[in-house]
This record gives sequence, C-alpha cells and structure tokens, in this order.
Amino acid sequence: MHVVATAGHVDHGKSTLVRALTGTDPDRLAEEKARGLTIDLGFAGAALPSGRRFAFIDVPGHVRFLKNMLAGVGAVDACVFVVAATEGWKPQSEEHLRILDVLGVGHGLVVLTKIGLVDDELRELAELEVVEHVEGTFLEGAPIVGVDAVDGSGLDELRTALDTLLETTPTAVDAGRPRLWIDRVFAAKGSGTVVTGTLAGGSISVDDELTVLPHGTAVRVRGIQTLYEQQASVGPGNRAALNLSGIGRDELARGDVIVRAGQWHRTDRVDAVLDVLDSVDHDVSRRGAHVIYLGSGEHVVRLRVLGSEKLAPGTSGAVRLHLPVPLPLLPGDRFVLRESGRVETLGGGEIVDIDPLLPASRARPDRSVDRVIAERGWVDVDHLERLTGERREPTLGSWVVSPAALAETEARLRQAVADAGSLGLDPSTLDDRERALLATLDGIEMVEGTARTAGAADPLADHPFVSALEAEPFTPPSADGYDRSEVSALARRGDVVVRDGVFFAASAIDEAARVVARLLADQPEGVTIAEIRDALGTTRKYVLPLVAQLDNTGVTRRRDDLRIGGPRLPAV
Repeated sequence: MHVVATAGHVDHGKSTLVRALTGTDPDRLAEEKARGLTIDLGFAGAALPSGRRFAFIDVPGHVRFLKNMLAGVGAVDACVFVVAATEGWKPQSEEHLRILDVLGVGHGLVVLTKIGLVDDELRELAELEVVEHVEGTFLEGAPIVGVDAVDGSGLDELRTALDTLLETTPTAVDAGRPRLWIDRVFAAKGSGTVVTGTLAGGSISVDDELTVLPHGTAVRVRGIQTLYEQQASVGPGNRAALNLSGIGRDELARGDVIVRAGQWHRTDRVDAVLDVLDSVDHDVSRRGAHVIYLGSGEHVVRLRVLGSEKLAPGTSGAVRLHLPVPLPLLPGDRFVLRESGRVETLGGGEIVDIDPLLPASRARPDRSVDRVIAERGWVDVDHLERLTGERREPTLGSWVVSPAALAETEARLRQAVADAGSLGLDPSTLDDRERALLATLDGIEMVEGTARTAGAADPLADHPFVSALEAEPFTPPSADGYDRSEVSALARRGDVVVRDGVFFAASAIDEAARVVARLLADQPEGVTIAEIRDALGTTRKYVLPLVAQLDNTGVTRRRDDLRIGGPRLPAV
C-alpha cells in the first residue's frame, strides 16, 4: 500500500477532493465542520481502477496549523498538490511545496480544483502559473489534472493519474525493524487506547510486545486496523491503527514513537545536512529559536553549523542538532527546520549521523558507513546496524573493524608477545577484541596457555628450580633466587605444585600419593599425619601442605584425625 498526502493553500479544496475520491470526510472534528476549515490531520482510503489501494492523509492548509501539516507529511510516498483554479498559486502553496521538497518527497501530481468556476482562459493561466512555480522541484513535469469535485468532472482522470503515479512510486522496504510515529491518539469505546500512524521499517502483528518512546513504556498490540478493516498483522508502508494495552490515552501524544525494544539507538544529538531555502532573507546560524519537525513530532533544538559560522540562503551545509529527548533515529531520516521567533520555515534536510563521536569543530559528517566504522575502529555488527541501518559481515568475531584499527591492534599484539619474552604473553591481560585477533595471527602460537612466537624453544625445559625440588622432594627449597615469572609459569603448566606457600615438584606429589597408598594397604582404617610424616621422612612444615594437596585432589579424605583412601588413591 502507498500513503499519499494532500498539500496546498487553505480553502483550495483539499478535503472536498478527498471526500469525492474516497467517500470519507477527512474533517472529523466538530470545529472543522462548523468552520469549514481543516485544522488537524484527516485520514481516508480508497481503491483505484487497477484495484490498488492507497491511504490519504489530508493536511490543513492554513498557516496557523502548519505544525499539524508537518506531522502528516513526514512518512508519505507521494503527494497530491492542490491549487484552486479560482485563486492560483498562494503563499501556503509555496511553503507546502518547499516543505515537501526538503522532506525528500519525490513523487506527486498536481490537481487544479474548482475548474467549474473558471473559463478555459483562466484555467490555462492557472496551469501556466503552476508550471512556473514547480520548476526545479520534484513536481516539475508532473501531471496537472483539472477537477471539479462538486460535479465530479475530472475525477476519473485523476484516479487514472493516481494509478499511474503509484505504479512507479517505490513501496516501503521491510528491514525487520518496525517504527511507527504516532500522529493521533484516542480512546475507542470498548477497546481502550488507540494510536494511528504510518508504519515503516518492518511489520507488526497482534500480540506483539513493543515499546513506546521516549518514555520507554512496554505495550502489547491488542488489535490492528488498516483502512478500517481488522488485520492480524500489518506491513511497512501502511497506515495503521493499533489498539494498545499497558498504557493510557493520557500517557501518549503526537510525536511519540512505537518500536521493538533493543532494535534502535536512541539519540538526542545528531549531525545532519541542512538545505536552507533560497526564500529565506537571512543567514542561518546558532542564533535563533529553532524548532525541528521530525517524524510526527515537534521539538525545540539547539543548532550548531559545522565547518563555518552560518549558512546563507539557498545553500547546504552540515549542522549538529541537540534534541530535548532521545529518539530512535536512522541516517536518512528527513526533517524540517523552522524558527519560532520569525515564524518561518528555514529549510530541512537529512540526518546523516545519529551518534557523532568527533567534536563539532572537527566533524565532517556524511552517510558513509565506512566513516562510522573508521571513527570507532571496532564496532559490534548489531550496534553498527542500529547506527546506520546497514548490516555488515563481521571482520572478526562479532566486530566490524576498520583496516587502520586492525593493523594497529595487530602491531600492538605482536610487540606485546615479543616483549613478554620466552615465557609468552598471558591472554588474560588482553580484552575480548585483542584475544580474538591474537588467535588469528600467523607466527604466534598458544603454548600451555600463553602466546609465544611460533617455533621458539621451551624456556622452562629442564628448569633448575624443578631439578632442585626433585632432589629434595619432601623437604623442598624455597623459590628464593629464581625468577618469579618463571616459577609462576612452571606452576601454570603443572611442573610445580604450590600449596600453602610451599613449592613441590609434581613428581613429589605423585610419590607421596604412592607412599600413602602403601600405608593404607596395611592400615585401611586410616593413618595419622605423624605416620605420613615419618613415612616420607619430612617435617610437619612440609607434610601439612602435602596432605592438604592430597585431600584436595581426592587421593585421601579426612576422617577425624585420620586420613583414609579417596576416589583417586593409586593402586598398590
């Protein structure tokens, strides 16, 4: 389905046209009907001759309700631009066209309304005026269809033109990341809280658990309607009404947004490209009371021009925008910038970076995913997708790594292995990224838990400390005089056993186990510490840590003051 917005000056017949095309009156408010003036967004839907269905968003044309117009055109596929033949091009015609242009709306047609009230000459002049004003915009060359919505003249031609327009208008892409900017909230009798909006990015189904931002409330979808029909699910590019549980009507407002939890990066600072309208009669700088229209919301923002102090009318440049609340945004999101003090539209543009790292003085933002990676060096693939909307294959593990960061990390690791010497580098001193890269490096191998240069001689082979311990197995010398790092390495590889501060050769522990096994063969009821001490020919200082080691490894078990055989007692 496509979503189409009306646009144009007040009282040029937008709502009347929608009613004639769809049979639905988009003016739903009592005040709108009483005044004959569209104040807020109206919604309708219809089918075209081909059977293609589309949704209409009817927007107010009066300047006082411009913010309502802006809430409705942020997620449309195309527009029907309305100009009355009786009045021709008017101020809000111009402003609406510029807004649609900076929002990136790329498809549309023009409807010349009220043609029954003018003669052929005035109609032709009105058409020429339209052609002149749309020159250089997305509507240049677009069809101009004359319509009299009262007597129905031209409606069939308009339906055909709409069919042709939507046939060539791209449909929304399902990226598996739904996002619905709320443009209306109400309470339906017997249903509770209902919100409406144009769904983008992914699908939503009944019973889905979603999150409302910026306040973070969890909600469940109780029901879905599209074009007044109940649906089990709805895809991107559709107008949707969601019946929500878990939240009250008074907790929601236009500009809130519904997403899946964990799929979006929320940000209150973005870099963007701003296109300043050439109709603005002053430069745009950080001075001024700026308001941004983003999604369906209106937000006061602080603005900083990047790379210069100001932007002249008719030019484009990078800006940094500081939002009052964190929002789930993506590069490519469009916005309109107005100045509330002057009550004018300054321009609009495209968000290019939703998590700028560089200070404003150095930032030169663009839409490049490679730039995002280069600035971070290492970035998790899921986080990169949240930042850019693009899924990349990981370079290593779960990370996408810039070539520069990969080369720098490799050089640092190789130096660390070299500096560690013959004992090797302990991987526990590295972070997850470094350990993942270390395992892939040519010329480096893991030996007994440490990273060493491949083919290097074993520095601990025939170590003198092991020889000294083996020479006096049950009255071993201390480690004084030996390199502590080497002694620790010997312990890690199991050549040396440390118990209660005493060092033993591994062979001494094995021999002690055999001695105790022989004692227990003669005294199966158990042996004392003193009996083990005498059998080993040692002292209490050494027998206590020896027996503690035997207990710990299951060779013996303690029963009161005796030691009995454990599950790992060697056979005699």
